Amino acid sequence: STSTWLLMTSFLHDDFAINGCSDTDGEVMYGLDNEETWYADFINSRGEEPQPSFIDHIGRSEGMFEEALEGQRVCKRNLGLSYKSPGDPPSSLLIYTRDHVELGEKNTLICYVTGFYPAPVKVSWTKNGRNTTEGTSINVPHPSRDGSFTQISRLQFVPEQGDIYSCSVEHPALNQPLTRIWEVEEQQPSVGPAVFCGLGLTVGLLGVAAGTFFLVKGNECS
Repeated sequence: STSTWLLMTSFLHDDFAINGCSDTDGEVMYGLDNEETWYADFINSRGEEPQPSFIDHIGRSEGMFEEALEGQRVCKRNLGLSYKSPGDPPSSLLIYTRDHVELGEKNTLICYVTGFYPAPVKVSWTKNGRNTTEGTSINVPHPSRDGSFTQISRLQFVPEQGDIYSCSVEHPALNQPLTRIWEVEEQQPSVGPAVFCGLGLTVGLLGVAAGTFFLVKGNECS
């Protein structure tokens, strides 16, 4: 006789929705498994689905922007009735490059801000002490499980020896901007092997009278 097996699997997904506002700004976003699936672009008065075109878009989008507007009206009305706290300042600010640094080769500086509430933060860049906006971008704030937010700003640049860049973050809970500095430095070749070989050869020369052991240790680097 022949038996037939049917294998069934199930997957658990974690979806979330955010409707937040301040006196001057607002945020409405939906997500699934820590990925944004839809957010309201209030500047251009439309909804956005940030997934790549080759991914099936999840859920409906018709009428969602109108619902987001209504949600913001409710949020701002409730905000006027509540105690206005400045929230939580960023707990961490990092600045680093996307790729290994090579002078004269295009690269990206990343300013990574985490642990703040409410969203968003304002990020500004400088090059050699002067504000720069060319080649900059910033993503939509991403929520964490603890209720705080993470936001990333990027700066496209070409590293040149001696250039100094800075990333500054402003947030209502900060008394002054939080700043991190990154300086272009050409990496020098390592001198470790040469130092140790020189040391071994010196020990070998000094240890001739003690036998061949020191001579062999000195010759290992040749």
